[in-house]
Amino acid sequence: MGSTVEFAVAAATIITRLSAFCFLRWIPGHHFPPIIVSSAILYLTLVYGYSSSFGTGRPSLREAFPKLFKHEKQEHVEEETTHDEPALYHDEKTILKTLLLGIPNWHEWEFSYLTIGLNILVTLLSLDLVFRGPVLYNGKDLKFARVGFVDDSSAKILFRDPNPRNLPVYAYLKSSDQSAWTTTDTIYYLGEETDYTKPVTFSKLRPDTAYTYALSNDLQGTFKTAPPPNSQMARSLTFLTSSCIKANFPYNPFAHSLSIAGFKYLSKVIRSLPLPPSFMLFLGDFIYVDVPLRLGSSQKHYRSEYRRVYSSPSWNLPGVDLPWIHTLDDHEIANDWFGGNDTEPFVSASDPFMHYHVSVNPPLPPSVPSGPEANSTYFQFVQGPASFFMLDTRRYRTHPEGRENSSTAKPLYGSSLTSSQTPEYAPSMLGPLQLKAFLAFLKAPEHPNVRWKIVASSVPFTKNWRFGTSDTWGGFLSERKQILEAMHYAEQKLAVRVVILSGDRHEFAAIRFPPSMLGARTGQPAYDDTPGLGPHEFSVGPLSMFYLPIRTFKQIDDEDVALTYLPDGNSKLGVIDIQPTRRADQRSSSLTYTLWIDGSVAWTYSLQSPAQNMHQQSNKDTWSRILH
Repeated sequence: MGSTVEFAVAAATIITRLSAFCFLRWIPGHHFPPIIVSSAILYLTLVYGYSSSFGTGRPSLREAFPKLFKHEKQEHVEEETTHDEPALYHDEKTILKTLLLGIPNWHEWEFSYLTIGLNILVTLLSLDLVFRGPVLYNGKDLKFARVGFVDDSSAKILFRDPNPRNLPVYAYLKSSDQSAWTTTDTIYYLGEETDYTKPVTFSKLRPDTAYTYALSNDLQGTFKTAPPPNSQMARSLTFLTSSCIKANFPYNPFAHSLSIAGFKYLSKVIRSLPLPPSFMLFLGDFIYVDVPLRLGSSQKHYRSEYRRVYSSPSWNLPGVDLPWIHTLDDHEIANDWFGGNDTEPFVSASDPFMHYHVSVNPPLPPSVPSGPEANSTYFQFVQGPASFFMLDTRRYRTHPEGRENSSTAKPLYGSSLTSSQTPEYAPSMLGPLQLKAFLAFLKAPEHPNVRWKIVASSVPFTKNWRFGTSDTWGGFLSERKQILEAMHYAEQKLAVRVVILSGDRHEFAAIRFPPSMLGARTGQPAYDDTPGLGPHEFSVGPLSMFYLPIRTFKQIDDEDVALTYLPDGNSKLGVIDIQPTRRADQRSSSLTYTLWIDGSVAWTYSLQSPAQNMHQQSNKDTWSRILH
């Protein structure tokens, strides 16, 4: 009986400690807390329910404090010296067994209680990571302001103030060369329907000008407008990109439960740049509603998750006035979400995303109806030498390819089919309206000063990730093929380069999508192996979260060519710097991607636009299909 109980105690200890280590330092998965708590309860039940299995029973007062009863201890020692092994060697083995396996030995009560306390401690720390933030910080009283999208003539800010005594709120603005404030707006009402948030737009601004804004409720900040579109300064652009943040991970018991460790590295990167970046292009998973545990799925709960992130003291670090623009991803809804935009929890999850992020994001594509009723969450804008399209890869997606026969397959967004009808299934990441707008963006000629088409996708475009592939564009290969053909068309016919920026994977990879050799007669796909040709993808994350020590990325064909793969690091951040070149073509441009991992430069890569020696052959039928 004793050996069986000891084995169970040792197993419970190993499970508790190993799970707690993985949960606190490696990956805060939702499976770990129930395992940790259950194994800890089992451990304590065995230890205190079967005390006699670990010696003569739990120590009495004389056994626990032998120095108070010297005579008794000496007699006890004499009895214990009759074993075959040296006493010191036997004691060392017993102590080691107690500390490592958690098996108490009531004759060594100090070490027994120490190992019991260690198991209790790691369990409490795990519960602290789960509950301290939600219990202590609901953010109901949060008052803050942040900068959203800024172009050459306007700027958007978002503020939140739940205190009705501060109403009305007056918005003031002044440029760096002015001393007097100008009143630009008056807000008379802030209500619960928007979680007491309000977007404010400053318009008719001067290009390339620093401004300070102030609100009458003691909120203020700064921003700088973009340079004039046709100026020499507009040929340069520097911005940041990353994805995925989770407070207090890796876990630090002495840190603020809402602190975001990666923001220290973010500030270091900003300080290292010659000029402040124009904006942060954040590619999803701003909140992790289901990590480490989903504590609710109501609109109220999703709103509290956003408030907790914005309540973080880490925003007080340098760089707080950096404009942020956002895409949506799964952990802002539910892991690997593809359930459409009309079912829960998406409806509840979408509410704070619209109020906190979409309200101050860039404008919608020209072909998309504007206004609140549009309910569209993909965006298009031009900044300096680059034209951007920010995809929504969650709201409109269906089941991925290969799952067409699922009983829960949904029709494409916008279908009028009822639940009693059988949908005509067509796997799509974007839905028909977004896909149409995106293809129009790719095939549209740009202003001569615009040399780059930059696509923001919350999930990787490559199919090279061999874990969770169906959640990426690897699960929508038919639609991806159509898009990739349009990207090659843009590079070969419009004299621009296409760059895809993605996140989601908590790893970094750079991929090249070479143009096909359209004249090949081998019967097998063939691709141009000229270095640097074709669209490129840079997939980066997390800004502050776990990374995967298990390698999940592998090149499987010549269609997606891996340039580098750097999976390690809890904080990864990309810096994109676009500058004019000194080539004979005065409109040529270079893009340099610099990867920062945990505050240090890990990798750099450069591209030229237009690409030199671009493959010029074309297939008229292919381009006709793309254009029409």
